[in-house]
Amino acid sequence: MNTKNILLSAGLMLCFALSFGAYKTIPFSYGHQTDTIGLKDVYKNYFSIGVAVGKRNLAGEESALIKKHFNSITAENDMKMERMQPQEGQFNWKEADSLISFAEKNNIKVRGHNLCWHEQAPSWFFTDKDGKEVSKAVLLQRLKAHIDAVVGRYKGKIYAWDVVNEAIDDDSTRYLRNSKWFQICGEDFIAKAFEYAHAADPDAKLYYNDYNTERPEKRERVYRLLKSLKDKGVPIDGVGLQAHWSIYEPTEKELVLAIRRYSSLGLKIQFTELDISIYPWEKNKRSKRPDESDAYTAELEARQIAQYKMVFDVFRRYKNVITNVTFWNISDRRTWLDGYPVPGRKNYPLLFDTQLKPKKAYWEVVKF
Repeated sequence: MNTKNILLSAGLMLCFALSFGAYKTIPFSYGHQTDTIGLKDVYKNYFSIGVAVGKRNLAGEESALIKKHFNSITAENDMKMERMQPQEGQFNWKEADSLISFAEKNNIKVRGHNLCWHEQAPSWFFTDKDGKEVSKAVLLQRLKAHIDAVVGRYKGKIYAWDVVNEAIDDDSTRYLRNSKWFQICGEDFIAKAFEYAHAADPDAKLYYNDYNTERPEKRERVYRLLKSLKDKGVPIDGVGLQAHWSIYEPTEKELVLAIRRYSSLGLKIQFTELDISIYPWEKNKRSKRPDESDAYTAELEARQIAQYKMVFDVFRRYKNVITNVTFWNISDRRTWLDGYPVPGRKNYPLLFDTQLKPKKAYWEVVKF
C-alpha cells in the first residue's frame, strides 16, 4: 500500500472512530494552548464554575474574562452585612444591584455571600441606643429584618445563599465559635437564619459555609452541626467548603472523605472560595521575614499544577453531589492572599496569571 493510500485509510478509520464516540475531542492542549471556549463550557456537564468579584471587575478586560469562563458569580464583599446595612434600617443597595444587573445581562447566576457572619457585622446589631448588649429576642428580630430585606429584594435573582458563615470554632477542643451571635443567642441563631432565609425566598438553595472543612478534627465538628440542623428539619440544602487550600493540603484522601461525609447527610456540596496558595497556611503570621522570597519558582508552580489537577479530578468524580466550584478572585493580578495573612507578600493562587493569561495549572484542569 502506498503512502497516499495509508493516509487515506488512517483518515477513514479516525472518522469512523470519532463518529462512534471512541475518541474524546479536547478543545485545549499544552501544545498550542488555545482556549477557544471557557471553563464553564468545559465543565457544563459537571457543575457550574464561579468567581468572586467586585465592582472593579465588571468592566474592561477582567469583565471579558468573567463572561468567557464563568457562569456563576459571588460578591466578594458587597453583600456582607456591614456593606448592605451599615446602620439599622439604612440599606446600601448600589453595589449589589450593579452586580445583579451585570449577571442578568450576561446570563450568569449569582451566589449570595453572606447573610450571617461574626466578621463584617456592624456593631449596632448587638447593642442598643445606650451601648448595652441587646437581648436574644432583639438580636433575632434584627437578623430576621436584615434577611427579609436582602433576600426579599433579590428573590428569584440569587440561586444560592451562604446563610451562616464560619460558626465552628478554630479551637479543636471547642464546638461553636464564641461570637456575639453565640453569646447572645446560643446556637439558635444558626437554625433561625436558615428559617428566615427560606421564608424570604423558598426557591433559593441555602448553604452553611466554612473553611478547613477537610481537616479531620474540624470535619467532624462541621458534620455535627450539619447533622443537628438536618435532624431538626432546618431548611438547609448544602454545605459550602471554602477551599482556601495550598500546595500542602488537603490530601486526596482528606478531600474525598470530606465529600463523602457531608454528602451522606443528603446535602449538596459547593466549593465556594477556591484558591491554592503556594505557601503553607499561616494564620498567626503577620509579617514577611527579611530573607523570605515571594518568587513563583518552577518547583512551586509544579506543585500547584499537581494540586489543581488532583482536586479537579476528585471534583469530576463526585459530580453527582457537587453543584458548583467558585474561585476566590479572578487572577493572580490581585487576590485577597496578597494581603493576608502576610501583608505585601505576593501569592499566585489562581488559574490565570497577572496578565490574565491561563497558567499551566489551567491546562491541567481542562485536560481530561
